[in-house]
Amino acid sequence: SMKRVVVGVWVGLAALGVAGTGSLAAQQAAAPKLAYVNTQAILKQTPGYVKAESTFTKELANYRVEVQKLQASLDSAASDFDQQSVMLSPTQRAAKRKDLQAQQQKLEQRTQELQQQAATRERELLDPIQSKVNSVIEGVRAAGNYAMIFDVSAPNNGIVTADKTLDLTQRVIQQLKAGS
Repeated sequence: SMKRVVVGVWVGLAALGVAGTGSLAAQQAAAPKLAYVNTQAILKQTPGYVKAESTFTKELANYRVEVQKLQASLDSAASDFDQQSVMLSPTQRAAKRKDLQAQQQKLEQRTQELQQQAATRERELLDPIQSKVNSVIEGVRAAGNYAMIFDVSAPNNGIVTADKTLDLTQRVIQQLKAGS
């Protein structure tokens, strides 16, 4: 799963809704400007992202194949042991069981190594792209004098609906493509 780029932090927005004294125009002038983007949509349009994602997907498939082979080998050894165990002496049975446990540990260890390799590789491929996206979003935020920009594609972002005129996704995509 691709990492999410989260820009801006949800800061007690309830405080912004508290009505103070003074005219409505004064209250609106004092309210910070907010906007939002869909970083998943931006990433898909970012130069280099599709290639990086496809490279990562291929490498991940190779890791899965390796784990599946190790699992198949372990399953086969366990099946052989089940069929032969009746004919084995207690000492042989204990030795075979120990071998199976060692094979299981090896499989678990290799799976963990591959998961770590995959996580590292994902960061190598995607971090530079995400940094670029973040800096363009920050540029758009600063240029538009926005207090915060939310990511509507982030899980549990709490945003149910929003004014489409506050969506800066296309602007960010245009700037990313212009800058590449």
